[in-house]
Amino acid sequence: MNRALFVIFLVVAQFSMAQTKVGGIVTDEAGEPVPFANILLKNSTQGTITNDNGRFYIESDDSYNTLVVSFIGYETQEIALVSKVTLDIKVVLPEASEQLNEVVLYSGKTSKKNNPAIDILKKIWAKKRSNGTRMFKQYGYDKYEKIEFDLNTIDSALIKSKVFKGLEFIFQDLDTSRITGKTYLPIFLNETFSKVYGDNELATEKEEVLGSKNSGFNNNQAIIAFIEDLYSDYDIYNNYLKFFDKSFTSPLSKTGVDTYNYVLRDSAFIGDKWCYNIVYYPRRKNELTFKGDFWVNDTTYAVKNINLAVTKSANINWVKEIYIEQEFDVVNDSVFLLTRDYMLSDFSFNKKENSRGVYGKRTTVYNDYKFNEVRPKEFYKTKSDPFNVKVLNREDEFWEMNRLESLNSDEKGIYKLLDTLKTVPKFKTYYNFVSILGSGFVEIDKWNIDVGSVYSVFGYNEAEGIRGRLGARTYFGQNDPWRLEGYIAYGFGDDKFKYGISGKWLIDKETRFIISGGTRRDIEQLGISLSATNDVLGRSVASSSVFTVGSNDRLTNINLSTFNLEMEPWRNLRINIGGSLRSLSSALPDAFSLDYIDASSPTGVSSEVTQFDLNTTLIYTPGKRTIGNGVERRSINEDYSTLVLSYTNGLKQFFDSDFDYEKIQFSYTQPWQIGGYGRLLSTVETGKTFGEVPLALLSPVPGNQTLFSMYNTFSNLDFYEFVTDTYAAVHLEHNFNGRLLSRIPVIGKWNLREIVGLRGVWGDISEKNMQLSAPTGMQLLAPNDKVYWEYAVGVGNIFKFLRIDFNFRGNYLDLPNARPFGVTGSFGFYF
Repeated sequence: MNRALFVIFLVVAQFSMAQTKVGGIVTDEAGEPVPFANILLKNSTQGTITNDNGRFYIESDDSYNTLVVSFIGYETQEIALVSKVTLDIKVVLPEASEQLNEVVLYSGKTSKKNNPAIDILKKIWAKKRSNGTRMFKQYGYDKYEKIEFDLNTIDSALIKSKVFKGLEFIFQDLDTSRITGKTYLPIFLNETFSKVYGDNELATEKEEVLGSKNSGFNNNQAIIAFIEDLYSDYDIYNNYLKFFDKSFTSPLSKTGVDTYNYVLRDSAFIGDKWCYNIVYYPRRKNELTFKGDFWVNDTTYAVKNINLAVTKSANINWVKEIYIEQEFDVVNDSVFLLTRDYMLSDFSFNKKENSRGVYGKRTTVYNDYKFNEVRPKEFYKTKSDPFNVKVLNREDEFWEMNRLESLNSDEKGIYKLLDTLKTVPKFKTYYNFVSILGSGFVEIDKWNIDVGSVYSVFGYNEAEGIRGRLGARTYFGQNDPWRLEGYIAYGFGDDKFKYGISGKWLIDKETRFIISGGTRRDIEQLGISLSATNDVLGRSVASSSVFTVGSNDRLTNINLSTFNLEMEPWRNLRINIGGSLRSLSSALPDAFSLDYIDASSPTGVSSEVTQFDLNTTLIYTPGKRTIGNGVERRSINEDYSTLVLSYTNGLKQFFDSDFDYEKIQFSYTQPWQIGGYGRLLSTVETGKTFGEVPLALLSPVPGNQTLFSMYNTFSNLDFYEFVTDTYAAVHLEHNFNGRLLSRIPVIGKWNLREIVGLRGVWGDISEKNMQLSAPTGMQLLAPNDKVYWEYAVGVGNIFKFLRIDFNFRGNYLDLPNARPFGVTGSFGFYF
């Protein structure tokens, strides 16, 4: 994720601005914490509920002298507030003298029957709308978004530490979070003002960014892309709300009654509308749920405002707190318009109360709604450039006019702070180190070159032995219209140099017409994918895997040159037309042969294939969002489908090419969010080769002899165990995100995540193609008798970064050296 770009810090508490600040813990008479107890400032509508550990914090700009604490089955307590700031108080709730039924008293669960809160909830379902703007033919509004990152929980020990020696000045201005009560220091701010236009009849929407401003980092698109992916839009009326690639059950969903307890707490005027206040909290721990409350109008049953806080027991990594507030302007029975959306995330290595972390805060304000203003279809086709120099360099007058919410003094100071920090050598060293971790490249600004990737400097395989690699690329800026990139490598086992170089040039930004080409001489593990590689820079993991199952000696010398034309005539539809010339031969001919019958050879057998191909590829990625307008763009989401249709025509008469053939291939990959039951990833692949070709040009079923779990491969197959010229394959992998394991005692506390997989392939190979490759001495087999299949059961999130898969072979167990069982793994940092 560029996920590890956060630094963890400690901060001293300061209190300013707010008139009332209260924090502490609520326990029962036995000293056990009372989670989800109601906390209310008396004679107000301002309140909160305790977290899983019974702790709470609340603040208000107004002054109050009494705190009301209540929970079902306990006597309500009123606590006098003797000062404006009252922290670390302990509230003890005695058992109620007139108890409700035992279930309510001991577990805190509320009844689903005869519950006025649930009666109101049912009326919300009957009245709800997916989005107020969709009730009109056309709509438009102003949108102001402010995203901020803050260091939190800072104390004097950290300020005086060696890490911040020489940087003490940054701690001069600290503030206190009104949500958590922790001190924080703002360090990054991004502001965007845009106008949004939509047409429900055309089912289209356009956002025109008029101004964008970052505090430092030269409008770093890596940071912006990370933020865009981190803070995606959501609708509280949906059954599930997606954050950090996880689906949380909405308290307003119809499935909510089985997930949450609901309590009708209060009723009062909110503005000029009489509203009910409903508190909700989860029925079970370790699930992806919220706690909080909402106010709903008594006649329209439209939500006036709502707050949602993710429970600490939720199965999510690196995030200690998520808090959301939304405010609506209710127009009438069928229209509610979102006016303000606030989200705070507390990123931290652990969920302990005093752990240090980084706040990520997003505030979005909506204003000036307009409806039924018709615009031509062509209007929505034009794209605005959020990285236009004019957009990125708006004067202060522009922001004064268009900020829909003013910056406070701390936020105003961020711009000056970052400008100052960039001149401090120590900070620049920290920033460069984090940048290398995120991108893998070392920046050499004076030459406009990046050196890397640092993650591919060393490798190993049986043909090369230990391998060293050094690469570099041109880099003038994030929106470069052209880029050159290359590498040189050396194998200490075969004493040979390898290299690769590529270049690409963006000719037209509107259609994204790109010319690219390159050449590579290297060693590659083919057979790891059903499609032939045209990548002149990258290599598969299997090409440099230190740990393998069995002998990994089926490697190929590849000499590849490519030339391509690419364009994107319609959004997310890319058309690629190009040609490639490749030479393929075995890197270890004594162990692995690519020989084939060649009548023109003096021996009647050739060991090297020279092939020129013309390629046409269509790639459609509906729903994909990108950022940037240079020759390279960044993807900012992963929940889109990918459809690829490829046609390859091998031409024997060009460049001494050896074979005439045609190949057509299709693949479709689709992620599916299955409500609260996790995420399913599915892929269907099919292809056919027409004509006679040798082993080097056939389609081996992707095996996997590494110890790494790799999607779209078969973990219990060796490389080239099955070879086809016609194939159809299916891959299914479902991650339950801990939905099942969370309900098992003891294990549920470990926040493990269960994964199941099923994959299968059918294929065939013609008799002529088998005869053509007879000199290899290999028996070319295809799974044509029956579908070859495997299944897997895995456990993820072990120690928050490790996943282990147990793979089982379903059939063809009678083949020589068949592997009926195998263990693979992977690691990564995921929410």
